[in-house]
Amino acid sequence: MVEYRYLGNSGLKVSEITYGNWVTHGSQVGDSAAIATVHAALDAGITTFDTADTYANTAAEVVLGKALAGQRREGLELFTKVYWPIGPKGPNDGGLSRKHILEGINGSLQRLGVDYVDLYQAHRYDYETPLEETMQAFADVVRQGKALYIGVSEWTAEQLRDAAALAKELHVPFVSNQPQYSMLWRVIEAKVVPASQELGLSQVVWSPMAQGVLSGKYLPGQPVPEGSRATDSKSGAHFIERLLREDVLTAVQKLKPIADECGLTMPQLAIAWVLQNPNVASALVGASRPEQVASNVAASGVTLEPAVLTAIDAALGDVVERDGQKTYDVSPKTRP
Repeated sequence: MVEYRYLGNSGLKVSEITYGNWVTHGSQVGDSAAIATVHAALDAGITTFDTADTYANTAAEVVLGKALAGQRREGLELFTKVYWPIGPKGPNDGGLSRKHILEGINGSLQRLGVDYVDLYQAHRYDYETPLEETMQAFADVVRQGKALYIGVSEWTAEQLRDAAALAKELHVPFVSNQPQYSMLWRVIEAKVVPASQELGLSQVVWSPMAQGVLSGKYLPGQPVPEGSRATDSKSGAHFIERLLREDVLTAVQKLKPIADECGLTMPQLAIAWVLQNPNVASALVGASRPEQVASNVAASGVTLEPAVLTAIDAALGDVVERDGQKTYDVSPKTRP
């Protein structure tokens, strides 16, 4: 069964494995399969679920709401996000303006079928809206009882510090950041993690398996497997393209004997690796089949010895991306 950690400097506990439905619900899998997978997650002890209004242009929230209907609300930690354009994508259908945030939370609650979410997150930083306006709107969402905590996704160290200062003034519980993080993508380690530790924020990390590359199923010199994420534009194929290099795939295959020695599958090793970072509260993992959930949960509570971590670093060598400057390139400078 999955273990739990505190989210930031708060009293909220979340499951070490968070069930995410970015490319699955409303897109990659049908509703009945999605619901079965969510129920498998609940059976495995996962209580934390992450979605966003933009996933499948709001359909993912609807499916997750259906899947969780009838569950004890107090026993769940439900996360969603706001920023990317949704609906007809008019001039105010995206960003972090007061208008979009307040309309966004109402839409998300309706689709999810709940009165509140546990964590409401800014999906990216909005350079076109004053941060003061954004944080005041988030504070009002909390005061209205529509969200219990506030978080962000893919913000830089400086943006986190500025937001934390305003959150303190506004007395709003700002607890987390949701960045990409994996053995292959470690750009948050240079600045974002130290700033977060200083501010009392946790990371809820996405793509701990590097879009599936760390599963080992993509082999050097071989065509990508039929039906894999790399062949499906709706499942984020463009995200994985940059990782399908011969040097990366060759290095990843060196992880298999390490995983075997630990008694883990390669996906389990990848998830366990991100959880070794004490600033990581949870690893966000999706699934398209119930059996994948049980496998993912086996990574919770695993301790990787220092020698194993050293062996992983040696295996991957210089294919690991560590440049902290890349955290400044994630949020669009103008609204999409």
